[in-house]
Amino acid sequence: MKIVNVKHLCRTYGEGEARVEALRDVSFSLEKGEFAAVVGESGSGKSTLLNCIGALDVPTSGTIEMDGVNLFSMTEEERTIYRRRNIGFVFQAFQLVPELTVEQNILFPLLLDGRRPGPGAADELLDLLGLTERRGHLPHQLSGGQQQRVAIGRALVTSPKLILADEPTGNLDSRSSRDVMELLTQASRRYGQTILMITHNVGLTSSVDRVLRVTDGVLTDLGGKADEKLS
Repeated sequence: MKIVNVKHLCRTYGEGEARVEALRDVSFSLEKGEFAAVVGESGSGKSTLLNCIGALDVPTSGTIEMDGVNLFSMTEEERTIYRRRNIGFVFQAFQLVPELTVEQNILFPLLLDGRRPGPGAADELLDLLGLTERRGHLPHQLSGGQQQRVAIGRALVTSPKLILADEPTGNLDSRSSRDVMELLTQASRRYGQTILMITHNVGLTSSVDRVLRVTDGVLTDLGGKADEKLS
């Protein structure tokens, strides 16, 4: 079952001599429960791709459908609501609310959507994340790896159709990076969660289902376990 379907996606910035083609005729799809990684050098277009799929940027041409819904046939307000309810984000810089506890940060997307979580709503996620004993801690009382686990919990709490992870290990040491990758893989396997992650670290792709490479705005599907093609 296709959750994401990208067709002939193009994104350009500027005009004339300043014109930059960030994405060039990109087409691919993601199946439900698939964990895919997008690799590429800085400036290759991978972040632009993530922003377009997350409805944070508007493509110049082409279509992006999520579970059969064309993201850019909606009004901006409709798209904002759809994004909040159907797409989870994990950022390199964590972006936790400093005044909220671990549990409150995880539940924040539900509150933002006007939903009132019941007692114990975060218990299963806190257990999965290994943060049960830190549920009352504030972000500044956590390590970088723990903060990123909170961010993953926040992305999972709405059971979104898609999680977009933007360099989720970029600010972490090697051990914390492995822990974060293990959690993302668990989320994909345990909850059937579809995940698209961008990274410049080829070493993180060994546990994903499929590897996509972006070079100068052009996407190439390298398939699964494509380590040898990335060397």
